[in-house]
Amino acid sequence: MLKKESPLDQLNDFLPEGSFEDVAFYLNEYKVHLTVTRERLTKLGDYRNKHLNKNHRISVNGNLNKFSFLITLLHELGHLVAYEKYGNKIQAHGTEWKNEFSRILARFISKKIFPGDIERELLKTLSNPAASSCAEAPLTRALKKYDPHKPGIFLLEELPEESLFRFRDEIYKKEKKRRTRFFCKQMSTNKMFLFSAIAEVQLVRTE
Repeated sequence: MLKKESPLDQLNDFLPEGSFEDVAFYLNEYKVHLTVTRERLTKLGDYRNKHLNKNHRISVNGNLNKFSFLITLLHELGHLVAYEKYGNKIQAHGTEWKNEFSRILARFISKKIFPGDIERELLKTLSNPAASSCAEAPLTRALKKYDPHKPGIFLLEELPEESLFRFRDEIYKKEKKRRTRFFCKQMSTNKMFLFSAIAEVQLVRTE
């Protein structure tokens, strides 16, 4: 599936109830070229600032549930507003982005768009949001509850020790935990790797 620009009348299909008008305001105000794209393994969304005759560009993975989609879109809008205010000489996820993303996110939280469990985790992030929602384990766990059911797909922490799982076309064995991550052995090489406890993996079998 190739990237496609999303007309506003179709965007509502990807957003939670009650969020469309505010999202549309930002997209129209800043003349954003928004695309909804297929799943990307390395990122949920992306922002490119306006340049020459090109408008601001934002892309968001179309496989996300509606709450994850909205949070990712607001994350990218935070980058846009930070760029408009401070230019491109700021850190990607520095103080300026944190402040703008928090301000935008607070606006949507105040409208009671998110379920209670997601809202509680978002409120904890407002003072110091992480560079990715995937880096915040409690928020990731809350969001996962609203994903469509995917047979055989689990968070790594949900699997028993010594389970075999697939991640990016490689098979691994889950081993001991180290703080918030797990040692996992790549079966094709016997090399050890550290995985986030909230990495999404495909169960192959348990030993």
